[in-house]
Amino acid sequence: MDDLGFTFRVTRGQAFIAHRGRQVVILRGRQAELFAAKIVDLEFSAQQQYLARVTGNFKRGNERNAGRRRD
Repeated sequence: MDDLGFTFRVTRGQAFIAHRGRQVVILRGRQAELFAAKIVDLEFSAQQQYLARVTGNFKRGNERNAGRRRD
C-alpha cells in the first residue's frame, strides 16, 4: 500500500485534511464540494497522492540531492 499518512473528513460545506494526525488544510465552499466529488472515486493510493497534491506536501524528486549540489 502507498500510505503517505493523510486522512480526510468531509462535513457539510467543509473538508478537513490531516497529515499524520495534524490538521494541515481546511477547504470550504466550492473547493470542498469539488474535493469531495473527486476523492470518492479514487482508490486508496490515488487518494493519498491527491491529498498530497492538494496540501502541497509531496516530493518533487530533488530533495535528496539538494544539499550536495555544487554549481
